[in-house]
Amino acid sequence: MADHSKQRLLFQDVGGKKIEADFLGGEVTSDAGLLLFREVDRKLRLTERVAPLLRERRDVRDTDHSMLDLLRQRVFQIVAGYEDTDDADALRNDPALKMACERTPDGPALASQPTFSRFENTVTGSDLYRFSAVLLEVFIDSYRKPPEALILDIDDTADETHGHQQLSLFNGYYDSFCYQPIHIYEGTGRLITTVLRPGKRPTGREAVAILKRVVARLRQAWPEVGILVRADSHSGNGRVMDFCELKKLKYILGLTPHRPLYQEARRWTEEAARQARAEEVQLFGDFRYQAKGWTTSRRVIVKAEHTAKGPNTRFIVTNLEERDPIFLYKTAYCGRGEMELFIKGHKTHLHSDRTSCSRFSANQFRLLLTSLAYILVETFRREHLKGTPWAKAQIDTIQKAVVKIGARVRELRRKIKVHLPTSYPWAEALTRVWESLYAT
Repeated sequence: MADHSKQRLLFQDVGGKKIEADFLGGEVTSDAGLLLFREVDRKLRLTERVAPLLRERRDVRDTDHSMLDLLRQRVFQIVAGYEDTDDADALRNDPALKMACERTPDGPALASQPTFSRFENTVTGSDLYRFSAVLLEVFIDSYRKPPEALILDIDDTADETHGHQQLSLFNGYYDSFCYQPIHIYEGTGRLITTVLRPGKRPTGREAVAILKRVVARLRQAWPEVGILVRADSHSGNGRVMDFCELKKLKYILGLTPHRPLYQEARRWTEEAARQARAEEVQLFGDFRYQAKGWTTSRRVIVKAEHTAKGPNTRFIVTNLEERDPIFLYKTAYCGRGEMELFIKGHKTHLHSDRTSCSRFSANQFRLLLTSLAYILVETFRREHLKGTPWAKAQIDTIQKAVVKIGARVRELRRKIKVHLPTSYPWAEALTRVWESLYAT
């Protein structure tokens, strides 16, 4: 590499004084906040629990990085906002990332991009199944005592693809080739599982297959817990409802509007249109309905809305016993809108849509790696950011304020000193965060 240590960068004067910059600042990192997330990972034993489940297929005599080393490096890079394996080449000597991965700043370099490409492409279906099972166990362990009730929010999202990825399909609704992974979160934002899927609308059979595994484990851990399944119309089908009723689950699901539903709802839609001559109006009602393929009639809630743009009629189906259809629609069902923020954090801020590997299994692995990063950040926010400016912050805000802290790192004989900037504006809040990490 070229030696720039004697290079001086000259800038315009300020206050009559010359400005000179050089490359003699020593070991400096821009991600000192990763040390905090290292402590969260140690408390949860997150990467430590997953790494043994990834079968070692290399000749360990010719390897410099263990599966745990690779897992930690990749997850911490994602936490810091580096979504691509290519970033590893620039970060493998970063002192903060090294310490997060249990290496000293002067120790051997971390893994490079080719190593990660091989790492992601060697996983098998059994590896991925065991990996995803850990996510569920971490969710269960996040409760210190059994909860009385849980809300399972299910949704899918589009991950656009721009290459020749296996099982990438053209989706007419999104007008692009994509994957369409399913996410399940608990109502508070804790991640339960993520499953990569081809780019088509999920079927009831797929939703039930995922729910069956999740519900069985939750009931095994907490036999008395009440469970409400909440989802949009992609999961509003007879198979999901039959499963929920069989397993004594509550549900509130969106329904795709079609002619028989509109006919049942005519008295509300016509009244909404009549009242809307004076102002915009929303009317709510309910009725019993049995679609083709349903094994029984069920309670349907209608929202008959009429605005300046015309009618906007929506339907949901539920087995909740609450009588008020307004509460059921506006509070119980529309509360799932919070899940859009959970997916936004997972997909947009941690870049889980970087599913650019050719092999489908490698892309599922990437989705699960991002899920580990999401769990670290969500746990950090929920457990350690109380009373700080970031208690309810989005993930990108936490990255910018807490992870992206510049620091000078000096490795001495008996200690490693990390000099945080005196000008850091949230030093007091960061100190409280550090105290909370070591309070228990």
